Amino acid sequence: MSPADGDRDRDVQRILIVDDEPAVREALQRSLAFEGYDTQVAVDGADALEKAAAYRPDLVVLDIQMPRMDGLTAARRIRGAGDTTPILMLTARDTVGDRVTGLDAGADDYLVKPFELDELFARIRALLRRSSYAAAVEATAEDDDTLTFADLTMDLSTREVVRGGRPVELTRTEFTLLEMFMAHPRQVLTREQILKAVWGFDFEPSSNSLDVYVMYLRRKTEAAGEPRLVHTVRGVGYVLRQGGAE
Repeated sequence: MSPADGDRDRDVQRILIVDDEPAVREALQRSLAFEGYDTQVAVDGADALEKAAAYRPDLVVLDIQMPRMDGLTAARRIRGAGDTTPILMLTARDTVGDRVTGLDAGADDYLVKPFELDELFARIRALLRRSSYAAAVEATAEDDDTLTFADLTMDLSTREVVRGGRPVELTRTEFTLLEMFMAHPRQVLTREQILKAVWGFDFEPSSNSLDVYVMYLRRKTEAAGEPRLVHTVRGVGYVLRQGGAE
């Protein structure tokens, strides 16, 4: 697909599919095209970097285990270039450590193979919604672009987070989740409220995605031994507050 062809239908959301297995690439490309997305494919991480620069996707579906350049390296290079395009990683690895490695490399979400297409579509829709929301926030955050709670500060325009003078590196999803907490300090937010605001309507309240991302958020905001700010309200959800037991 040429850049000119892509610019002709730029209102259609673009997805770059990166996988070294031809059968997987072709199946995903057919399925996503049927869902109404414009697609392009890459065979490994190095190819993905070239295609991303020319194709300018709205989202990247990125396999981890590939020859020449794996998905983790590609994700780090994409983020290192300042590109905030949402990345959904695909992998056969399912341990917490593997998930943390993928998210720390720059992924916004993580899907374990084998997976159902309906779940893939739901995660893609959620990532694209969050991307649109983040762009809208950035466009309207010129006058009131800072959120502060205790020693934690968020700059919505630069998407920088600082705690006690220490920079905190967050993924797009972690940033959106923390932004919701900081926009509603000391207010108990139910799981349903958070899931709908951050993940959209495609996730059930019983989904453990929220708990996993809260764990990542705590790990990063408490990395230097700072006191906990995001507290669990058992049976209900979470609250941003200072002090007190869980």
